[in-house]
Formats: sequence, structure tokens, C-alpha cells
Amino acid sequence: MTVSPTDIRRQVATVRARIAEAGGDPDAITLVAVTKGFGPDLARAALAAGLADLGENYAQELLAKVADLESRPLPIEVPTRPAWHFLGRLQTNKVRHLAGHVALWQSVDRAELVLEIAKRDPGARVLIQLNLSDETQKGGCPVVDTPGLVAMARDSGLDVRGLMGVAPAGAPPLARPGFERLVALAEALDLPERSIGMSGDLEVAVAAGATMIRIGRDLFGERPPR
Repeated sequence: MTVSPTDIRRQVATVRARIAEAGGDPDAITLVAVTKGFGPDLARAALAAGLADLGENYAQELLAKVADLESRPLPIEVPTRPAWHFLGRLQTNKVRHLAGHVALWQSVDRAELVLEIAKRDPGARVLIQLNLSDETQKGGCPVVDTPGLVAMARDSGLDVRGLMGVAPAGAPPLARPGFERLVALAEALDLPERSIGMSGDLEVAVAAGATMIRIGRDLFGERPPR
């Protein structure tokens, strides 16, 4: 199924209305359109719809879309160029391939990854990912270790913009304690960005104080099977 820029604009309006209904300011919360699992044409449609911030979880998919955009330049009427966010668990050996393409590394969760990004992409903008659920498959730094990792990243020359977290599996209200803890920690560390919330728990995240949400399904529909 092809998703057109018109379809995407309609869904963006719906998401922004949900943000407003949850008490947030749609103009103040960054909407990261998660294009993982879709082909390059979906990324092109998102850009044509005016979405500048695109999120990917896998290095090979992000690089394939970058290569596609470079090989087939966007029409002049497309209003924006992509700012790629890397969202997934990241192996250090992938950093050198991604450096120079990622605008915001959202899943920085351990010292060796800090050092590799600082080496390959000096001064990069990063978020420190917290493990809010103790689910090892989701990655993330233990909450108690977060201040130390933030300090290390800053000392390494990285531009630490904020914190990122993924809600535990289950009903959206289960996300509230973790989201609120992340926001409180970001405030204590004087970090402006709080990347929390996805399609299913957007309202909980906005109420907790999200400044950035990561939306895939509610913009583009169900992801094709891998």
C-alpha cells in the first residue's frame, strides 16, 4: 500500500490534535516520524508532507534511505530535508558508517558508545537512553547510572540534549511512572529534551512533559513484516 503526502498530512493533523487534547503545545513538541521498516519512497512522502525529523532503528535502513535521497534528489518543491534520528540499539561498529548522517543519536546508553560517537562524530547531538522498564531487549542506561553517563558524554565533547525512554509493555497508563521519572531527572540535570511517547502512549507522554514524541504507526499505518 502506498502512503501519499496527502495521507500523511491528514495523519499529522490528527496526531497534533491529540497532543493538544492531552494538554501539550503541538508547535513546541517535536514530532519524529519513524520510518523504520518502510522503503525509501515512504521517507520521500514524509518529507513532501513537511516532516523534517525522521527516525530509524537500523543502520542499514537509514543508510539505504540516505543513499536513495542522494541518488534521486528531492524535487525543489519539497519543503524540507531530513534530519535523521537514530533510535535503535546501536553496535559501536556501526557508528563510523552512520557518522555524518545522524542529526540526533537518541539511543546512547553506555560508555563505549559515548566514546565511539565522540571519536567518529565529534560534538554530535545525543540523548541518553534510560531503561525505564528493566526489559533488557529495550536497552538503556540504568536510571541510577544516568547522571554519570551524562557527565562522561559532556566531558567527551558531545552535545547532550536530553533523555530518551521507551515505555514498558502493557497498557499506556503503565508508562506514567517511568515517563515522570525521566522528566524529573532531565530537569535535575538541566537537559531540555525529553523523548518519550509513541503511537499508543502519546497522551501519557505529553501529560508527563514530553518535548519529543516518536510516531510511526499512527502516521503511516502498520509496518510491513520484516
